[in-house]
Amino acid sequence: MSTPSRIAALWVPDWPVLAAMTAEEVPAHRPAAVHDGRRVTAVSAPARAHGVRRGMRRRQAQECSPDLVLLDADAGRDVRLFEPVAVAAESVVAGIEVARPGLLLLPAQGASRFHGSEATLAELLVTGVAEQTGYESAVGVSDGAGAAVLAARTSRLVPQGAAAAFLAPMAVTELVHVPTHDLLAGQVPELVDLLVRLGLHTLGDLARLPGADVRARFGELGAWAHRVASGQDERPTAVRRLQPDVAVQQDLDPPVERIEATAFAARRLAEQLHAQLVDRGAGCGRLEISARTQDGQELVRTWRTDAVLGGLSVSRMTDRVRWQLEGWLTGSGTGGSGGGGGVGTPRPAPLVRLGLRAEEVVQAGAEQGRLWGMASGADLRAHRALHRVQGLIGAEAVLSPAVQGGRDARDQVHLVPWGEELPAPRPVARPWPGRLPAPAPATVLTPPAVVGLHGPEGDVVQVSARLELSTEPSLLRWSATHEAAVQGWAGPWPMVQRWWSRTPRRQVYLQVVTADGSAVLLALSEGVWTVEARYD
Repeated sequence: MSTPSRIAALWVPDWPVLAAMTAEEVPAHRPAAVHDGRRVTAVSAPARAHGVRRGMRRRQAQECSPDLVLLDADAGRDVRLFEPVAVAAESVVAGIEVARPGLLLLPAQGASRFHGSEATLAELLVTGVAEQTGYESAVGVSDGAGAAVLAARTSRLVPQGAAAAFLAPMAVTELVHVPTHDLLAGQVPELVDLLVRLGLHTLGDLARLPGADVRARFGELGAWAHRVASGQDERPTAVRRLQPDVAVQQDLDPPVERIEATAFAARRLAEQLHAQLVDRGAGCGRLEISARTQDGQELVRTWRTDAVLGGLSVSRMTDRVRWQLEGWLTGSGTGGSGGGGGVGTPRPAPLVRLGLRAEEVVQAGAEQGRLWGMASGADLRAHRALHRVQGLIGAEAVLSPAVQGGRDARDQVHLVPWGEELPAPRPVARPWPGRLPAPAPATVLTPPAVVGLHGPEGDVVQVSARLELSTEPSLLRWSATHEAAVQGWAGPWPMVQRWWSRTPRRQVYLQVVTADGSAVLLALSEGVWTVEARYD
C-alpha cells in the first residue's frame, strides 16, 4: 500500500451562514442561521451560543433565539462568495482543490518545504485569508484528506504517520464532516447510525476491523469510511486504476462577460464531457473548470466530485460551472461578515474560451453494492441516465414514488421529481384512523381490476353495515376463464371519507390469499369488488 500524501485542509467554519450574512449584509453580532425550508442547515456562532443547533425546525430555532435572522440556503451563493477565499489560499499554495464551499484541500509536502515548515504554511494560509477576505479560518495537516479535514476542525498539525492514532479516539459520528460531495454526505449519516448500532463507537473501532470484511459488509461507502478511519488517502492508486483525463473546451466568439451568455456554453460542455465519460463507462474524482480572458488571463479552479458515486451528473456539473463563472465574472466577495474589510476578487476581462476537464477518471460500475441497499454499478448508471433525461426534458418530467400519510394504499403514494427530497404533502407520522394494517402492498393497480368474490354457493359476498360478511369467501373470479380458490382472508376494514373530502367515497377492504399463493387487497364500493393492490 502506498504512503498517504501529506495534505493540508483549510476550513472556514459555518461557511453557508457566513456567505448568507455577507450577501444580506447581516451584522456579525446578530444571531443567524441558514435553513432549507424545513430545517436549519448552518448556524452562526452567536446563534449557537443561544442554543440554536443544526437540524432544528424554524419555530424551534426562533424559540431559542427570538432575534434569530433566518436566511435561505443557496448553493450558488456559497460557491460564488467562496472564490475570494480560494484566491487568497492560492496566493500561498499553488494547485488548491475546492472540496466544497468552506473547505479547501492543498498539497502540503512541497508547500511546507518551500515556506519552511507546516506550522509556517498554516499561519500564512490563515493570515492570507483573513487579510484578503476578512474571514477567520483554520488549517489542519495530516496524512490523507479525510484526516486533514478532521484535523482542520481542531487546528491540528498531525505528525507524519500519526494519523491513525489521532483519529482513533474520535467518535465515528465525525465521519459526517469528511464527505466532499453532497450525495455522499447524504448517505454517510445512515452509515454512521448503523455503525453505532453495531457497537462501533469510535474511528479506532472501525479501523481495527479487516478492510476486506468492511467492504464485503458495507460496500464502497464502508470501504471509504474504513480508509478515512485508518488515516489513509480515500483515493489510493492501489485500489483504483486511473484512466487518462477527459477534456472538452469551446471558444466563445464574440467574447462574453455576462453569466447568461455563458450558460448555454456551460451546458453544452457539461453534456459533451458527461457523454464521453458514459461512453467510456467511467466517472471522475475531480472537475477542473478553466477559462481564458480576452487579455490572456487564465482562470482555473478544481472542484472535488466523488468517484465513489460516479462523479457529477450533467445538471450538477452545469450548476458547478455556472456558480464558478459567477464568482469570476462578478468579482464577488468583498469581505466577510466579521467586518474585516477585505479586498474582493478583481473583475476579469470578457471570456474567450471555456473548458472542462474530468480528472482522476476511474472505471464506473466496478464498485460493489452494499449488503443493505447501497447502490451498485448498475444503479449508478441508471442514476446517470435519469439525470441525463432530466437535463433534456426537465426535472418535473421524471418522477418517482414517495410515501406520504393516508388511509388506503393509493393515498399513501405520491409522485415527486426524481432525485429531490421534498416534504410529504401529508405527514406519515400523524395518526390516520382507519388506515390499512401492515404490511403495505407492493404493487398498486392503476386502474383497479374489477373481480367477483363469491361464496361456497356461488353468491356474491356482501358486507353489512355492521361489517359482517354475507358468506365466507371461497372463490375469486378475475374473468370467465380465470378464477382462483380463496385459501384465507382478513378483514373487512371500512374506509369512510367525510363530506369535506375532495372525492368522498365509502369502501370496505379485504385481504385475500388464493390457493396459488398470491395475495391481493380487495375493495368493495357500491356493490362492486375490485383488486386495489397485490402483495409480494
